[in-house]
Amino acid sequence: LPDLSVFYPSLFAIGVDDYSSESDVIIIPSALDFVSQDEMLTPLGRLDKYAASENIFNRQMVARSLLDTLKEVSDDERDCIAVLERISRLADDSEPTVRAELMEQVPHIAMFCQENRPSIPYAFSKYLLPIVVRYLADQNNQVRKTSQAALLVLLEQELIERYDVETKVCPVLIDLTAPDSNDDVKTEAVAIMCKMASMVGKDITERLVLPRFCEMCCDCRMFHVRKVCAANFGDICSVVGQQATEEMLLPRFFQLCSDNVWGVRKACAECFMAVSCATSQEVRRTKLSTLFINLISDPSRWVRQAAFQSLGPFISTFANPSSSGQYFKEEDGKNPEDDEGTGDELNRTEDLSSHVDNDHFATKLENALEDQNTVSNNSQRESDFQTESSFHCTLSSESCGEMADENERSSHCCTAGLREAGLNSQETSLSEQELYNSFHFWRTPLPEIDIDFELQQTSEIILDREFQELTMPVSPNIPMATRKELEEMIENLEPHIDDPDVKGIVKMLKHFYVFCDVVPQALLDQYLSMTDPSRAQTVDTEIAKHCAYSLPGVALTLGRQNWHCLKDTYETLASDMQWKVRRTLAFSIHELAVILGDQLTAGDLVPVFNGFLKDLDEVRIGVLKHLHDFLKLLHLDKRREYLYQLQEFLVTDNSRNWRFRAELAEQLILLLDLYSARDIYDYLRPIAFSLCADKVSSVRWISYKLVSEMVKKLYMASTSTFVVDLMNELVEKFCRCRKWSGRQTFVFICQTISEDDCLPMDQFAVHLLPHLLHLASDRVPNVRVLLAKTLKQTLLEKEYFLNSANSHQEAVEQTIMVLQMDDDSDVKYFASIHPASTKIADDAMSTASSTY
Repeated sequence: LPDLSVFYPSLFAIGVDDYSSESDVIIIPSALDFVSQDEMLTPLGRLDKYAASENIFNRQMVARSLLDTLKEVSDDERDCIAVLERISRLADDSEPTVRAELMEQVPHIAMFCQENRPSIPYAFSKYLLPIVVRYLADQNNQVRKTSQAALLVLLEQELIERYDVETKVCPVLIDLTAPDSNDDVKTEAVAIMCKMASMVGKDITERLVLPRFCEMCCDCRMFHVRKVCAANFGDICSVVGQQATEEMLLPRFFQLCSDNVWGVRKACAECFMAVSCATSQEVRRTKLSTLFINLISDPSRWVRQAAFQSLGPFISTFANPSSSGQYFKEEDGKNPEDDEGTGDELNRTEDLSSHVDNDHFATKLENALEDQNTVSNNSQRESDFQTESSFHCTLSSESCGEMADENERSSHCCTAGLREAGLNSQETSLSEQELYNSFHFWRTPLPEIDIDFELQQTSEIILDREFQELTMPVSPNIPMATRKELEEMIENLEPHIDDPDVKGIVKMLKHFYVFCDVVPQALLDQYLSMTDPSRAQTVDTEIAKHCAYSLPGVALTLGRQNWHCLKDTYETLASDMQWKVRRTLAFSIHELAVILGDQLTAGDLVPVFNGFLKDLDEVRIGVLKHLHDFLKLLHLDKRREYLYQLQEFLVTDNSRNWRFRAELAEQLILLLDLYSARDIYDYLRPIAFSLCADKVSSVRWISYKLVSEMVKKLYMASTSTFVVDLMNELVEKFCRCRKWSGRQTFVFICQTISEDDCLPMDQFAVHLLPHLLHLASDRVPNVRVLLAKTLKQTLLEKEYFLNSANSHQEAVEQTIMVLQMDDDSDVKYFASIHPASTKIADDAMSTASSTY
């Protein structure tokens, strides 16, 4: 319709203006009337005519065709300004649908003005921006939503000058969030302020947005406003930085986390990780961890659910790269993942602002509109559930009791390894000379340790008392040993380090100090409790899946030295009854292997990996997609054990699951670098040949690439007999196949080998070319069509066949001459045309192949 109104204005003139409600008939003017009425009008004349129409539909069409009108008059600056002035008048239309339609076009018009009218840089600021900010307070909801979406798009594309943001946009938003402002408008304005923070930068946000944002966090009258603030709290923190977050925002965040509306607290739990990232380690440990425990123990199930989902990400913010052990092999100190580099990702990042077209704008507007609609929908839904907060308050004591019980059950997990290590150090008995030393009689008193004990029980008593304090279950009334107490213990024991027992104790205390310095024990206890079956009933049925999803991040935070704390949890998740939980672990097991290192991977992850190999296809696909990433981390002898199991990937629960086989082919290409030539020939070759004969063409295409890479790998090996045997088998299995599809596969493989230079042309000419040329007499036209295309567009483009006169070149030319006289017209065509002389050549594949 917009295009018709511009290019065919006479047709656009027919309609409601010519419709008589009394007679219920449409009066159709003659063709001469079309010419006399509209065709003789200028673009501005048509714009004026229909903008003044009493018909709403006509004015909507005018708004929709404004960009096209601008393009028509783009050569005349005065006409462009005249169109912009008419836009300002159209913005005063009393019909909301016209105003909404106009606002949808503003980003497109703004981009056009920036790209095509640089001589009038004030056009957007003078004519368009005032309309956008005025519509933010429009009485019609749809107009407001459209203007909010347009504003975000304009900011994202940097079409609004910084000065205009400070003087025209922000003041309007501040006014809209005033105490006496309309409730809906205030809520929407707060959401816009939060979303635009990352676009306008730290300076403007901190000076103009932050003070009003802090006020809105304390809005006592409207919980909708507080909820919007809570939902966007992390974004504001990430923009303003650590100092402003800790000084101005954290007090407000504490208030929101204890809000009397559960929806506000739930929003706080969801953004907890982002807030944590904007604070110091000390604040994160001393303040945020305690606050998070309160959310996890919240009376509302919805708050607890959100808190447990954010628990793993929150723990990951405690990570210290210097102590998390990110290198896989200690002996070479190199992370295999570093080989893949990040250059490609950086190169793929482009500035799209100068390449935005109308479709892109439309997508941005649509997405922004959806985001705006969710604010009002969620607010409405929130009011329906407010009563739940008071209902769950009666269960708070029960919930806290359950949490304490679970903490008791899980608090000993992380200390089991430490206790075992400490007891092992006592196995050697003391000699008579060691029974008396200065430590037993002359020492600085240790905190909370009874000094009245017998000499023969020295080690046992010290260990028991230390571990009782350090591993005390988390409880409000019984605090754990603090970092300061641990430091005092270590300091008091240091002068007596010569004693073997003391040395073992100091070692364990330092180990536990390092652990306490990573993650607060209370947080870890809650994370470990996520596998408790009761959690699925009291919190979330998918809580185990959330636990599995964040486990690599938690493992990275704790470091491989504390893996024993997570080992039991990981094994529990790996055997979970829900396949979605196991699938989540399967997709991340290769990442966990990098974190843990080769020894822990071989001992703890390989058995789990083996179990996933025999699981459902939904789980196996996670292992298969990262098969190369996992196997490359294993030692060669362990890696070779999986050669025998690769064949099992050809069998799936559903034979129609062809994507599974396609992924197998992709992974086998990568695995070629991990195995020797003999292993490739003995184990990978049969699988590759099987995939080349797959029923689905997408699987076969990847398999051709697999075979060609296999040829290249075997040729580069020291033993050349493997590649010769492989090519002979290609000839026997495919070139001489009784089915035409097998013979066609041989041509495809030869084409791929030639195109990718997997084999020197002289070797190709000796081992494969004679058999390839023999197919010129194949009885199936599809085979001959592909052969003609391969010879003409691939082989004859190689230097070996261009610049050197040899018998192979002559054989190829003779074969082409035979194909040029073929009875089939398609064969004759592809054998006759010059390579790349026509686009029809690109369709040869579709002619010569089948999907099923």
